[in-house]
Amino acid sequence: MDELIARLVATAGIDREAAEKAVGIILEFLRKEGPADKVQALIDTLPGAEALIQAQEGSGGGLFSMGGIMGAGTKMMAAGLSMSQVQTVSRETLSFAREKAGEDTIGEIVGAIPGLSQFI
Repeated sequence: MDELIARLVATAGIDREAAEKAVGIILEFLRKEGPADKVQALIDTLPGAEALIQAQEGSGGGLFSMGGIMGAGTKMMAAGLSMSQVQTVSRETLSFAREKAGEDTIGEIVGAIPGLSQFI
């Protein structure tokens, strides 16, 4: 995960802590919304991914938190990212995931989550 985090710090202009939170939020979102077997295969190819997800679980937005794509974006903005940074982090994270897990796996995950392809 260090490679991805360093990439996000450089491309999105965010600090390491914000990058780690954002990746955890994205992976948590994929785990909740995507096909379980494909997402788990992706997580298994990313050493340190499980720890980032665990850090985000239970850190919901309280009574009025929302799920899905909007919920993930809201969580990232609450962590200090701008809308532009949320988009950059999302694109870079999925690009990194493609490099590690392959186009087919990521294509199936993105294709299974309604509306996700519009945001990446």
